[in-house]
Amino acid sequence: MSMTILAFDTSAAHCAAALLSGETVLASRAESMTRGQAERLFPLCEELLAEAGLRWSDLDRIGVGTGPGNFTGIRIAVSAARGLALGLGVPAIGVSTFDAIFAGGMDAGDRGIMAAVPAPRGLLHVQDAPGAEIRTVEAADAPGAAFPPEPEALAIRIARIAASRAPGAAPAPVYVRPADAALARDAPPIILDEP
Repeated sequence: MSMTILAFDTSAAHCAAALLSGETVLASRAESMTRGQAERLFPLCEELLAEAGLRWSDLDRIGVGTGPGNFTGIRIAVSAARGLALGLGVPAIGVSTFDAIFAGGMDAGDRGIMAAVPAPRGLLHVQDAPGAEIRTVEAADAPGAAFPPEPEALAIRIARIAASRAPGAAPAPVYVRPADAALARDAPPIILDEP
């Protein structure tokens, strides 16, 4: 019996999802957006399920893109995957964008080509081989780097990788650097004990 997998990714300026049964792509879609992934993710997934004539309870596994990428976007997808896995009683499998790039058939280690994910300020997050250290470099220092596929294809790759991995720990975001958000400068309020 084929495993039915729903996978999604919101690590960049998109909301992408794919629904697979075994190797067959039942439905997939991606929408460009810089904001609103949290509001769009579940309706998008429900549309894919309806298109395939399936329900949430038909899912055997959840695949989720763990980044690196947009801090908030990664948290949206990973939180959604963990919640779905808990609610449906199925495993959630995290897949980094680097793993998805390498799964595209790129033989990075042998040819000296690295996988690269665009980062802010014209930089790239790069990995020389699966599991290698993640570095941040100038774009000029990564000639010939392989980049993520289009968002819809990325979601499909995430689903295929999730199907091939044994369940393990809950998915966790791949953060390369701290968030740009700063802690509040105001002192926290004083809590008074009631008599």
